[in-house]
Order: sequence, then C-alpha cells, then structure tokens
Amino acid sequence: MNGIIIIDKEQDFTSFDVVAVVRRTLHTKKVGHCGTLDPNATGVLPVLVGNATKAQDIIPNHDKSYVADFKFGYSSDTLDVWGEVKEEKIPFITKDMLEKTVKNFVGEQMQVPPMYSAIQKDGVRLYELARQGIEIEREARKITIYSCELLSFDEEKQEGKIAVSCSKGTYIRSLIDDIAKSLNESAVMTALTRTSACGFTLDNAISLGKLKEIAESDELSAYMQSLESLFVTYPELIVSEKQAHRFRNGNPLDINRTRLRDIEHNNGDVYRVKSEEGELLALGVVDLEKGVIKIYKHFGN
Repeated sequence: MNGIIIIDKEQDFTSFDVVAVVRRTLHTKKVGHCGTLDPNATGVLPVLVGNATKAQDIIPNHDKSYVADFKFGYSSDTLDVWGEVKEEKIPFITKDMLEKTVKNFVGEQMQVPPMYSAIQKDGVRLYELARQGIEIEREARKITIYSCELLSFDEEKQEGKIAVSCSKGTYIRSLIDDIAKSLNESAVMTALTRTSACGFTLDNAISLGKLKEIAESDELSAYMQSLESLFVTYPELIVSEKQAHRFRNGNPLDINRTRLRDIEHNNGDVYRVKSEEGELLALGVVDLEKGVIKIYKHFGN
C-alpha cells in the first residue's frame, strides 16, 4: 500500500497520534506525515504511506493555508487561548483599522517563532524550555505571507477570523500577535484550521473515524492520493520502453535521446520521469555536464 491519505485532524490529537492510528488501521509500519499540526489545531494533515514516506524530505510544495479565530485584549505565554493568560484589558479596534493593518502583513517578512514551538535549540525543543519557565532569544526567520484576509470581525466582542496563505515555517499565532502589536494591542489565537497543505485541501481529507470504516474496503482507494500527486509542480518526461527499463534500474539517460532535446532545460531541473503507460519511474534531475538526466529519487521497494 503506497500513497498519501489526507487526514482532517481532530482537536487534541498530535500529528504523531494520527500517524500511530493510521499505522494500526492500515496494518503497515511505513507511515509518516508532512507538516506538523499543533494538538489544538484541526484540518489538513497529509499522511504518507508505504513508499511515499521516501518523499518526506523532498516534497517541493510546502505552502499552507489556514483559517484562524482570534480575540483582542488578551496575551498568553503560548500566544493562544490555551496558554497562561498574562494580560487582560479592554481594547477597541475597529473593523476598518484591522482590515487596513492586515493588508500590511502580506509579503516576505521576518518572523520570530514562539517559545511554545517544536523548533530545536542545541538539541532541545523550545516548548520543553518554555515549560520550565525558560525563555531564550530566538532568531527571526524569513517567511512569506501570500494572502491575509479578514473574514469577519465583531467590534463589540473584539474577536474575528482571518484566512492566511503562507510559506513553510509560518506561525499563525505569531502572525496574530504581530498584527495586534502593530495596533499597540494584544491578541490571542482562539482556533486554527489548516485548509490546505502540500497542494491538498480539506476536500481531499477524511476523518480518522472514516478511515477506520473504509480501511478494509475498496472505498479506501478513492481517498488514497498517488505518490506522484506530491510532485505535480515538476514537469513530466515520457520515455520509451527501453529507456524506462534502463531508468527503472537506476541508469542515467542521454538527454539528446529524450524529449528534453527539443525543449529548454537547465542544470538541476527535476522531472517526473514516466513510462509510455503513465507509470512514475522516478524523479530525474538534469546533469548538463554529463549530458544526462539521472535518478534524483527512486521510490521502489
């Protein structure tokens, strides 16, 4: 069994909890995930099964989208409602003020990750230090916010909802905190749902309960995404039957004997190398110095 199951993660489950349930349900040890979700968050968690686990470190698309709820007037050590509240006050932010401010956070920027995160410092997770009451200086990291839209805001309750599309490594809790600070206020995240990850959306996702229901039936195949779906951002290269046999066995192919000779290509370009029958043989990478396309990643047993 090889492919990707998109799980709609429930609250109070860690990403590793989900992997453990999938492993037991599908009776396979080779299970992993891409894109950790905090226990209090819900939504899209791509789970890799079988040979798809070999793709974990080379997935080209790590962009994600979220819908988050927030509330002004509070601050906490975790930057969300589940942490220890450090401050309470009565602010008054207008919807117009917030809409203008949110737009300023679109684009490339530097973000300081929260202490309550899985980032490691000298081999120790930051959240482990935070639980001991230790706060250390964190280096800001470059992120990109592709879009940030205010979906709703209740001025009386000072709470609302935003939709964010962003690059890998973005913390929505920190984004909400930064937006509030730019208005000289404080705010905490009160809910978070990931609506897309690695090119998959909630439309592709199923609950763990549903997975258990269909695990032993033919219906499972309808929800199992192909390994190739992780790499649709790479162009495909169809090769002949003889070339497919050669490439399948790990041998490079002469570029001038493939269809690459007729199209523009650059050193280091990655392709989905496929047989004439549509089988994904492997990912190939262009080596102009040797004039070949060679194996970048093979997913065989």
